[in-house]
Amino acid sequence: METTKHKGRWQSIQTSLRRSCTPTAWLDPLWSGWVRFQLSRPYPPPYPNESVGAFGERLAAVYLERKGYFILERSFRTKTGEIDLIAVWKRRLLVFVEVKTGERATPAGEGPSDRVDDRKQKKITDTALRYMKQHRLFGTSGRADVIEVVLEPEIGKGPTFRHFESAFQAAGQFQMFS
Repeated sequence: METTKHKGRWQSIQTSLRRSCTPTAWLDPLWSGWVRFQLSRPYPPPYPNESVGAFGERLAAVYLERKGYFILERSFRTKTGEIDLIAVWKRRLLVFVEVKTGERATPAGEGPSDRVDDRKQKKITDTALRYMKQHRLFGTSGRADVIEVVLEPEIGKGPTFRHFESAFQAAGQFQMFS
């Protein structure tokens, strides 16, 4: 049985955690300025013999880290499929990221992210559920994002990113996203 002294201490810890996770109005301009600065920095060049897909995933991980995400895993594989990046956003939201890399958009305006079809969404959902089960995270909120990395062939011009947050709902029998 807990004593009131320990119970009061635990409640004060919970309260301070809630306050630390709550954004304050005066920090928002500082945070957005820091993110803009981080995103304007140059991105790393490709490694020798690195595939376009692997380079795009590495760039997307750097992009997410600069936006304030914490990367948990890269290329998580199971029997059902693969998730390119698994990250945490603001200490409470699990983000499953599919990265699509390409040279340029087609003349019709389609980009690499248009290749995430219903079958791929189902694979991502099944793999995300396996990850959550394996790590006992079923009480945690999650979402599926798609990041489109467009590599420019011109020298000196960096990659272009399009980040689609909550790109799709969970496909299949179970709901995991909120």
